Amino acid sequence: MDLRHLGRTGLRVTRLGLGTLTWGREIDDRGAAELLRTFWAAGGNLVDTADVYADGEAEAMLGRLVGGSVARRDLVIATKAGSVPDPDRRFDTSRGHLLAALDASLARLGTDYVDLWQIHAFDRETPLEETLQAVDIAISSGRARYAGVSNFSGWQLAKAATWQLAAPGRSRLASTQMEYSLLQRGVEREVLPAALDLGIGLLPSSPLGRGVLSGKYRDGARPADSRGASEVLAGFVAPYLDEAASRVVDAVSIAADGLAVTPAQVALAWVRDRPGVVAPLLGVRSARQLEEALSVETLSLPDEIRRALDDVSAPVHHYPDQDWSSL
Repeated sequence: MDLRHLGRTGLRVTRLGLGTLTWGREIDDRGAAELLRTFWAAGGNLVDTADVYADGEAEAMLGRLVGGSVARRDLVIATKAGSVPDPDRRFDTSRGHLLAALDASLARLGTDYVDLWQIHAFDRETPLEETLQAVDIAISSGRARYAGVSNFSGWQLAKAATWQLAAPGRSRLASTQMEYSLLQRGVEREVLPAALDLGIGLLPSSPLGRGVLSGKYRDGARPADSRGASEVLAGFVAPYLDEAASRVVDAVSIAADGLAVTPAQVALAWVRDRPGVVAPLLGVRSARQLEEALSVETLSLPDEIRRALDDVSAPVHHYPDQDWSSL
């Protein structure tokens, strides 16, 4: 699998990553081991997790596999900190919480360092300088090799990067992780332009539009084993089951038929090759789904199909997102 630099760093990651959001909930140790081995055998190296996935069990599962199924040196392990199970405060990016969370993550992962440590979300109750000081400590102590953020808006990302650039010797953000797909192009308004300008790589989550772009929900279908049929996760999928999304899914399916591939492969190839994207993160639940996704490595969308998908999924951007002088 081809490698890409993560932002303006020397760290190179495969252009598809493996996500672990469902590990410890929908996927057990045996299933996780199969996914990790399949991913590694295809040349993949980037595995993304977080301290809150399954209350830490996703990290623990990955930790149990590293060294057995796959050697630690063959993986780029990314995790996140900052989300907390507190109904009154969803995020805590204070220095004390973050550094304690990092130590706990390392213990669960069974490693002395993580390759990429990400701030899970912006915390309005903690000064950004304090959060970024924790990042500096994590990197200078060797517990993290590189740092990134997740779910930061455009101005939040720019503020964080500018603060780091203000003085020599501070760590630099390598990446930002955001939801991005043909059904969710909101990052193109401010986040992606900021990331491109600042040399920060984008790691798209939910590149298949929470599974909707696979086509499984066409014509109102709700497969029994799908998230859309789950009482717990149906609300997660519901925002992408409207009429506008249906038009996009139809276009993806038509393109897939013409290319003799699956809709999921078309949707994944589209987001993988967008400017600024480093590696979409695959949230698969079976080795079969993973193998289908990994086979996109050899797929490049023809320009006419890419343009058609751009058009049918185009978000409405008005002032001030467009250059006001051109209006």
